[in-house]
Amino acid sequence: MSHGAGLVRTTCSSGSALGPGAGAAQPSASPLEGLLDLSYPRTHAALLKVAQMVTLLIAFICVRSSLWTNYSAYSYFEVVTICDLIMILAFYLVHLFRFYRVLTCISWPLSELLHYLIGTLLLLIASIVAASKSYNQSGLVAGADNQSPLA
Repeated sequence: MSHGAGLVRTTCSSGSALGPGAGAAQPSASPLEGLLDLSYPRTHAALLKVAQMVTLLIAFICVRSSLWTNYSAYSYFEVVTICDLIMILAFYLVHLFRFYRVLTCISWPLSELLHYLIGTLLLLIASIVAASKSYNQSGLVAGADNQSPLA
């Protein structure tokens, strides 16, 4: 029966295995190279996150700038849209600054999945409630129907 290691993590690259000082002749990398992922903002995932944030901001502004008739329904919609916008911004920054490499104790794909599941459910509820209460005000209808997956 073999008792080999299942997972081995190293911090050295294969180029430095030649001995101490072997990589000293190589030019040093930029200190921001490891901190900021400059290619992430051009990916599909980043563009979708930006589109989600813009859509949520437009929905928030539409509802916020309209005259309210039922404060609780629209307050709930505003809270849900801003909280969802902040969470999407947080995930955007996690990927942009590569925090997922530092915080390995968190399963980032699972946390994003749970965020999108819960956020979609809360936005669906908030949109339905806000749309049903805004039968005669165009700004409220536009803001509430902006996020509704049924529209």
